[in-house]
Amino acid sequence: MMKTEATVCFLVGQFLLLVGICEQCRALQSLAPSLSPSRSLVNKIGRVQAGPISISQLGCGTWSWGNRLLWDYDPSQDEEIYEAYKLTRQAGVTVFDTADSYGTLDLNGRAEILLGDFERRYQAELLETKDQKPWWDVLSSGSRSATSNKSNAQQVATKFAPYPWRITGGSFVNAAKASLKRLDQDKLAIAQLHWSTANYQPLQEKALWKGLGDIYDQGLCEAVGVSNYGPGQLTKIASYLQQRQVPLATAQVQYSLMTYQTSQYMNDACDNAGCRLISYSPLCLGLLTGKYNLDNLPRQGNPRRQLFRELLPGAQELLNTLEVVAKDYGKTQTQVAINWALCKDTVPIPGCRTVQQAKGNLESATWRLKPDAVAVLDQAALNVKKPMIQNIFQTK
Repeated sequence: MMKTEATVCFLVGQFLLLVGICEQCRALQSLAPSLSPSRSLVNKIGRVQAGPISISQLGCGTWSWGNRLLWDYDPSQDEEIYEAYKLTRQAGVTVFDTADSYGTLDLNGRAEILLGDFERRYQAELLETKDQKPWWDVLSSGSRSATSNKSNAQQVATKFAPYPWRITGGSFVNAAKASLKRLDQDKLAIAQLHWSTANYQPLQEKALWKGLGDIYDQGLCEAVGVSNYGPGQLTKIASYLQQRQVPLATAQVQYSLMTYQTSQYMNDACDNAGCRLISYSPLCLGLLTGKYNLDNLPRQGNPRRQLFRELLPGAQELLNTLEVVAKDYGKTQTQVAINWALCKDTVPIPGCRTVQQAKGNLESATWRLKPDAVAVLDQAALNVKKPMIQNIFQTK
């Protein structure tokens, strides 16, 4: 009898142990969404060559991180932005485009500060889980540099504004050092000129070029880039940088279905200059997301409200085509617009401040439009009656 009771007790004990293990498994499963991204997105973003360096084929723009005027930013959004950042990093995105001018008034430099804080937090969380062999790569704990032996190290691409008081090469070097201080890093992946002064202050342009080269020569970046440079001006600076043996990695312009009539010529220019074309505002400030129409515009006081009111009537053919293609592929209009930019051999840098936006952006890069769909969208883009206005600093 005692033997039977002992056996029963043993079996009951084993049953309770199994129940406890199952409960622990269920508890871990309930935490899974907060600990990890959807497995379908992990390490799905590929890489491309940009001059002498390798970068992710999809980037992330940080213009909205600190911008109250256009994007209604508030510091209370930082936790949600971090969750979007973490998902983006886990998917394999390494390039984060920012600028020393990003942030409204007292929040100037906010985007760079957040980029540094987010990466340190992300790395700390990776280190906490490294003994559990996570499915993402664990980076070395001591590195604060933009470079690493790991292919998924964060790559910050900062743009420096040619303010009127930045009239020497040294002033640009100081700007780079200030950005690195906000990032708490010792080297940028790409140091960029935010825009050219050729249209209004041509003498300052030489100082900008010299400063960009000096930033590289002092070991503060891996390569350099330019923004809002047209084909002609890009050719000039590329020649200057080549003489100084400074590697040009990227050139970025406003590139979307709403700007294709003018931006299409940048592909050949970048090929000739040996750099990668970055497409900023690939969603045309949100106009291509399908969210807005004349009855649903951005809030009163937001400059996009009047802009969209002017652009939407002449863009209906394009927006209708975008909607049809999206339905045909079972995707969102946002994903089709970003994928179109990828099909144009550019590196899009859409912004994101929510997990939902991050997922949509990332899923844009996991498939490709067929050539016939690209051609249909091209034609619709060329038929837009009133394209998106050019950046006021854009050069020819």
